[in-house]
Amino acid sequence: MADPLSLLRQCIVSGKGIIKKDKKIITGDFEWPKNVRTNYMIYGSGKDGAAKEYYTLECLLYLLRNVHLSHPNYIRQAATENIPIVTRPDRKDVLAYLTGETTTSASIDKSAPLEIPTQLKQTANETTESGSKKSRFEDIQFQKVKETLAARLDAPRETSVTINNIKSLSEAMSIEKIAEIKAKRLSKKRTTIIKGHDDIEMGSEVRAMLDYDVDITKDIVSRERQWRTRTTILQSNGMQFAKGIFAILNSVKAREEGKVARPMMPPTTTPKAVPPMERYNRYNQPSYNRYDQERLGKDETDGFQINPLGTYSGMSLKSVSDGTMAKKPSALSSPSTMPMPMTPLSTPGKCPIIAQNKRVSKTPIIIIPAGSTSLITMFNAKDMLQDLRFFSTDEKKAQGGKRDNEILIHRQRNGVSVPYRVIENPQKLTPADWERVVAVFVMGPAWQFKGWPWDGNPVEIFAKICAFHLKYDEMKLDANVGKWAVTVIQLSKIKRHLDRAALMAFWEKLDVYIAKNKPFLRY
Repeated sequence: MADPLSLLRQCIVSGKGIIKKDKKIITGDFEWPKNVRTNYMIYGSGKDGAAKEYYTLECLLYLLRNVHLSHPNYIRQAATENIPIVTRPDRKDVLAYLTGETTTSASIDKSAPLEIPTQLKQTANETTESGSKKSRFEDIQFQKVKETLAARLDAPRETSVTINNIKSLSEAMSIEKIAEIKAKRLSKKRTTIIKGHDDIEMGSEVRAMLDYDVDITKDIVSRERQWRTRTTILQSNGMQFAKGIFAILNSVKAREEGKVARPMMPPTTTPKAVPPMERYNRYNQPSYNRYDQERLGKDETDGFQINPLGTYSGMSLKSVSDGTMAKKPSALSSPSTMPMPMTPLSTPGKCPIIAQNKRVSKTPIIIIPAGSTSLITMFNAKDMLQDLRFFSTDEKKAQGGKRDNEILIHRQRNGVSVPYRVIENPQKLTPADWERVVAVFVMGPAWQFKGWPWDGNPVEIFAKICAFHLKYDEMKLDANVGKWAVTVIQLSKIKRHLDRAALMAFWEKLDVYIAKNKPFLRY
């Protein structure tokens, strides 16, 4: 793809003229806006997390036309004409590259986004002149081709062959002669290139027609513009290769060195092993029958002091209907005389401990900063994440909003309401709760993660939790946020109609993260 810096250098080296017309600069067959950015970085930009800045095409062209001036005079003259200047550290290197003394420069950013130039349209005179240079066909030539084709189609055919004059080949010649002819035909067929009769007589006309098509095709291709190449398709304005890959490599290195603790999992109860003989007896016992209670003994009630013979066992229907109860056996009449069975989970004098599996919550947790300078707080978190509308913290306070310790928002997804828990104090989270943390909003300072798991290391935290950073589009990006694997969401101070699209990007990113890393949660 043509870029303004390369075309400017090409015109300077080849001696072609460069035209500056109104707010446009013409380099050869391409037209650029005068303030178009080249991919030559300004000295000192792009270091220590600073944003990259580039020279404009007008700035470089002004330097070339005033190269005879000393640098102080050049700066004063450019300031009077309100044109950006080339700094002194870049002056020598820029001139060496543009004049062809050097083939490349360390300040050229090959990953910088390039703008598409405007292809100049040819004037009527140029079109007429170029058309006269190309080979054109006259009507006589096309008429000649048509007549030749018509004569070939109307030519008399050979004498037709009828069934009566067909003779067998064996009658006309011997078998040896036929075999000899076949051998000659095969050898000639292998070594001879067959040419059609049309190519012999009409070769010049057909070739001229093909040349005419090639000329038209070349004219069309010359006006084409290449939108993407194999190099520019790999470039991205929003993502940086080093930011994501280095975070992953550091995480893997720390895990191999043993600096990172294993993720905390909720405690699980392991079932007690059952001896083989007991397992066999358990599965081979007869099934329960409510009408066969007599077979149950006192040792088969699992310590619940149930007397299977203490109801209407052994009584007639008349005695039951009359209300006369049979005398209960003395051994089973007093519950106090029954021995308490000992179970593996009980101790003498104490009730047996019954293990109960507590239901694990599947509600995802989102952590927001507790600082008042953050764009998202407990005052406006519900409006932003649930209703996708942004209100500043001061506006919510003026409306009488309350600050809760935590809130529960409901997101509508595929016609279903999905709850999310939003908190600002993660110190109260249990190990089981940390498994449900899916997102965190980052302010910038590293002290925000003091007391967190994984030793409070932001790189390790962002490798396990999806991180986001909210900022106004006119604010400068925090240096720490630029180094971390954080998704930046920009909001406008005045354009409220853009809030919904920006906050929807948060949910799209979070849905992909939960589906990939924590599919056991509701989302």
